[in-house]
Amino acid sequence: MDWQFLFETFLSLISAIPLSLELAATSIILGAICALALALCRLSGIPALDWFARSYVFIVRGTPLLVQIFLIYYGLGQFPAVRHSLLWPFLREPYWCAVLALTMNTAAYGSEIIRGGLLSVPFGQIEAARACGMPRMMQFRRILLPLAIRQALPGYSNEMISMVKATSLASIITLMEVTGVAAKIISETYRAIEVFIVAGAIYLAINFLLTRLVHLLEYWLSPHLRQPVPHPAAGLAPAPIEGDAR
Repeated sequence: MDWQFLFETFLSLISAIPLSLELAATSIILGAICALALALCRLSGIPALDWFARSYVFIVRGTPLLVQIFLIYYGLGQFPAVRHSLLWPFLREPYWCAVLALTMNTAAYGSEIIRGGLLSVPFGQIEAARACGMPRMMQFRRILLPLAIRQALPGYSNEMISMVKATSLASIITLMEVTGVAAKIISETYRAIEVFIVAGAIYLAINFLLTRLVHLLEYWLSPHLRQPVPHPAAGLAPAPIEGDAR
């Protein structure tokens, strides 16, 4: 194995990491907002909103992400109404098409995770908040949402990792993120194994750091699960009292 070539490839791929991280971060943040809205639609009890959320989740989860990217990047431009709309300056750019596809995809998966977190909140805590006279919005902001985030965070971390890996599909619409640069290097050198080993190691390192950050966030949100730190003098036997017969 040519270590010099691996090092040069690594230096070339480093320049593409910011674009991959930007795609992942933007889609995760926007997708989380849309996922929360979809989950609330499912739990709203309004048939029209429930039907819309169910249909959206069914369609997006039932079709490949690659097909969704193609439909948004190549398909939307086929409609004159889209080309003459205010959204066309964004939809004609590969970056925003990739962000839109990734956001729509992660919103569908994330909505089910968040919905499960909302349903897992004990009803007794909601009743206690009502007994204290909390308005519904305050109940949601101070009781329901924090507990739901704590419950949904382990599952949602898997979705965030999936989004980091899914950014590799953006290379098919000319975005030069990590996989796009790797494909360019392979087309010039015909050394696919070495290049993809380096690219895979980069994705592995990014996801490792992401899992550590999520673990720290989960630890911060769960103070009741932390082991108490023993006092240094807790394990010492009490000093005998002077004159004690023992």
